Amino acid sequence: MSDNSYRSIITGGLWSNNQALVALLGLCPLLAVTNTAINGLGLGLATTAVLTASNSTVSLIRNLVRPEVRLPVFVLVIASFVTAIELSMNAFFHELHKVLGIFIPLIVTNCAIIGRAEAFASKNSLPRSVVDGLSIGIGFTLVLMTLGGMRELMGQGTLFDQAHLMFGEAARGLTFRLSDDFPGMLVAILPPGAFIGLGMLIAVKNLIDKRLAQQAAKPEAVEAESATA
Repeated sequence: MSDNSYRSIITGGLWSNNQALVALLGLCPLLAVTNTAINGLGLGLATTAVLTASNSTVSLIRNLVRPEVRLPVFVLVIASFVTAIELSMNAFFHELHKVLGIFIPLIVTNCAIIGRAEAFASKNSLPRSVVDGLSIGIGFTLVLMTLGGMRELMGQGTLFDQAHLMFGEAARGLTFRLSDDFPGMLVAILPPGAFIGLGMLIAVKNLIDKRLAQQAAKPEAVEAESATA
């Protein structure tokens, strides 16, 4: 596989085919748990681990599974990894596991995971599938963290609050506070704030894409004018 192919997979997962901002998949956990950046990071890392593991397994067994039963087999593979991740989080990050609650086992129903297994991993080699799983997962995690950070900062006046749930007691000092008497915006931590924040992120991405497309079109226009002259 060429470097360009790797690069296209990575840029696709992180930006041009971001499952949260472009495909709009996995919105249920994205909107539900992103009231803080740490919650978003925890769920994002769990989703990335499941994506990478399931993509790898599906790629390895793709020639052994009959087409008629491929989707049930893919769901079984994903559910197995989700169960392992949930048990691990319950053992090592128990407090964070309690905060995320039902949304950890609901990773099984994340359309982005089954979608990548069906659309990519079942048709590509192991290295490509691993890169795709990592890229899609990291892109999804970045959106979760960004949205969670925005809502936490506007709603509570803090950033990386409860970081100790993931990184231990030494991480309590990572919390950033705007001020002790910050009033906060209640709408930011309520469900409407999640929809508004996601809409803002999508709008910013579309604006950046539009600007990049305009910049790319300028040299082509200049070359066309030179050729005509």
